[in-house]
Amino acid sequence: MDALLPEAKQVQGEVIVIDNRSNDASAAIVSQYPSVHLHINQIRQGFSANNNRGMAMARGRYLLLLNPDTEVLPGALHGLIEFMEQHPQVGLCGAQLLFPDGSVQPSPRRFPSIGSVIARRTPLRIFLRESALNRRHLMLDVDHSQPFPVDWLLGACLFIRREVLESVGPLDEGYFLYVEDIDWARRMHTAGWQVYYVPTAKIIHHHLAVSDKKLLSRYMWLHLVSMVRYARKYLLPPVPLLAIRGYKREVWSSTKSKVGDG
Repeated sequence: MDALLPEAKQVQGEVIVIDNRSNDASAAIVSQYPSVHLHINQIRQGFSANNNRGMAMARGRYLLLLNPDTEVLPGALHGLIEFMEQHPQVGLCGAQLLFPDGSVQPSPRRFPSIGSVIARRTPLRIFLRESALNRRHLMLDVDHSQPFPVDWLLGACLFIRREVLESVGPLDEGYFLYVEDIDWARRMHTAGWQVYYVPTAKIIHHHLAVSDKKLLSRYMWLHLVSMVRYARKYLLPPVPLLAIRGYKREVWSSTKSKVGDG
C-alpha cells in the first residue's frame, strides 16, 4: 500500500480494496489509510466476483486490477496510462512482472493448446519445463524488453479501458479461481480489441504459483475445473441442444399421430 498510494496520487487515481474475509490483520491495516475505499465481503467470493465488485465501485477512465501480492514500482501507473493513450486500439494491457529478486516473470502468454496443457498440467511437466512447448506458451521466443501484442496476460496486473469493460463485460464469475484472465482476453480479441504487454511499466509480483507446487491439490483441482469451463466455452464443439429438443418434439408428434390413427 505504501508503494501504491503515491503512484495512484500522481495519476489522480483512487484505490479500492476488496477484503475477501481475510483471517489476518489485512483489513485493519488498510483501514489506517483514509484515502483507500475498503469493502469487506460478508461471504468469501471468487477472484472474478471480487474484482468485478471493485470495478463496479470505480469511477476512473481506466481500471487496474492488481493482486495484493504486488508492489508497484515508481512510474508504473503513469507508464500504463501513457501507453494506452498512445495506442487507442489496445483495450487491455499489463505491466512487466518481476520476481522479488528482479528477474522477469513470464506474464504474457499464448492461448492454451493441447501441447501447453501437456507441458504444464500433467506429470510430464517435470521433463518439459524447458521444452519448446512450454517456452512457446510463455512467449519466451519474443523479446520481453519491448511492448508486443499477446493472447492474454496473468491476472496479477490487468489495465483496462472503461469503454472496453462496458462493451465486453466484466470477468466471468463462473470461474471461481484461475483462467478468468484468459477468458476475458479472448472476449476482447473477439470484440476487435488488442491486448498488449508493456515492459516499460514494472511491478514486483511475489508470485506463489500455488497451483504449480503440487500435482494433486485443491488449487490444482480449481485450475482443472476452470480449464474445463474454458474448454466448454471455446474449444469443444457445442452440443446441439435445440436440434436434440426439436428431434424429440418431432418424434413425439409422430408417435402421437400414429397412436391417434390407431
